[in-house]
Amino acid sequence: MNPAVPPADIRTQLNLSEKDIVFGKVGRLFNLKGHNYLIEAAATVASRIPNAKFLLVGDGTLRQIYQQRIQQLGLTDRFRFTGLVSPDQVPDFIHAMDVVVHTSDWEGLPRVVPQGLLAAKPVVAFDIDGTPEVCIEGVTGCLVPHRNIERLASAMIQLAQDSALRTRLGNRGREMFTQQFRHEYMTARIREVYQNVLDQHR
Repeated sequence: MNPAVPPADIRTQLNLSEKDIVFGKVGRLFNLKGHNYLIEAAATVASRIPNAKFLLVGDGTLRQIYQQRIQQLGLTDRFRFTGLVSPDQVPDFIHAMDVVVHTSDWEGLPRVVPQGLLAAKPVVAFDIDGTPEVCIEGVTGCLVPHRNIERLASAMIQLAQDSALRTRLGNRGREMFTQQFRHEYMTARIREVYQNVLDQHR
């Protein structure tokens, strides 16, 4: 997954420097996507990591509410909103991140996690649904208990402070995402779609 736009160019467009540690989340600004957990964790992370920034890729009905909460926390200068982007632009933004954060309340088998692996980015995610199949604790990323903001912040801080760990997890994730792994993952996604359709017609 090679970026169409160099990561440095994306960062420049978003007023992010190469020294910033960028935590990114991809998804509609919508209740089930769990941006609120990342925003709350960001307050703790920002207090410990002066160069931490947070990139939200996507748009949605909750944007204004999230921006108000970010302002209340005094984090407006730490967050970047891309607005609506096309699916083929998402990899470019992922390449501009240092860490991919996935905090959805329910996602089944999330697409952004393997996208992060392909870009050699470590992942921090809730330990629910199909996420542990691709975000493997201590191997490709960090799994935290669902809705546990304290543990989420702790994992993010650990990765921000350890560039060698970020590199190791990211490289291992890309190595593991072999053709066989992709095939198994996509097969599971297709099976899930069919199962959901069947469940709706019972």
